Amino acid sequence: MRFRGKNVLITGGAGFVGSNLVDQLVEEGARVTVLDDLFSGRKENIAHFREITFIQGCVTDVDKINQLVQENELVFNLAVRNIIVSTVSPELDFQVNTGGMFNILLAAKKFGVERIVYTSSASVYGNSRYLPINEDDHISTLNPYAASKLSAENYCHAFFETYDVPMAIVRYSNVYGKKQSPTNPYCGVVSKFFESLMNGQSPQIHGDGEQTRDFTYVADAVEATLLAAYHPRAVGEVFNVGSGKETSINELVSRIIEIIGTKARPQYIDRRDIDNIRRRVLNIEKSRKILRWSPTRTLENGLRETHEWLSSIR
Repeated sequence: MRFRGKNVLITGGAGFVGSNLVDQLVEEGARVTVLDDLFSGRKENIAHFREITFIQGCVTDVDKINQLVQENELVFNLAVRNIIVSTVSPELDFQVNTGGMFNILLAAKKFGVERIVYTSSASVYGNSRYLPINEDDHISTLNPYAASKLSAENYCHAFFETYDVPMAIVRYSNVYGKKQSPTNPYCGVVSKFFESLMNGQSPQIHGDGEQTRDFTYVADAVEATLLAAYHPRAVGEVFNVGSGKETSINELVSRIIEIIGTKARPQYIDRRDIDNIRRRVLNIEKSRKILRWSPTRTLENGLRETHEWLSSIR
């Protein structure tokens, strides 16, 4: 297996994507350490909890980061304050999203690592001028969250070019699926729609619902992230991680309604104050060519798997 015997640090490993990544690495034979402050993550998310080392703490703790980076060969940084928290508290956003990445890079410069993988976001593109969006297209940070993610990316590039710290960056687009708990107030739209409809309520759509996103199933995002840590040609590069398919919010909710088999209909409310992007879909050809990665779940299959998981935890 690719990561058998590797000492791996995952920051934010009790969160939605992080816990899926942890479980996959454990299944591939890695020795995993998770650092998570449980702000939005939960220990219960980690299926292989007894097989890992869990440390409750934050990436803002320099001494802890130095210790953990020194003890591990690979580092996956998924520690984050999401877009909602970032807007309310831009100071906390900067400390965790940018400062946390900076602390990891400093430790890697000092002690050495095989590779750092930073999980960034398609939010850095803002309202793109062209679709689908390439990795080198125009950047437009429209909120503190996007600004902090891009700043962390820039530090990754700077440490790679200046100090030869090996890194790779993946930009996620609207990841959904298993372990995206609807009880988490910061969960994504897919889980929110499922939760409302499974409770016989009307899901709320901001605006007219014709805004589009590129929805990525979590298992596909995890595989792309692992390939960014494994593939020799990934070092120093940025990769879009999406489905490559553009889906409107109206289409998304229609598919979920069909899967559940309900007669409920959405309620349209005022458009969002944040992440008010009209259209988004990523070009994933670079990921296909360099990482040899392609998404394996269609939106239909991913939504059905999400529904099965949500039904199992009710």
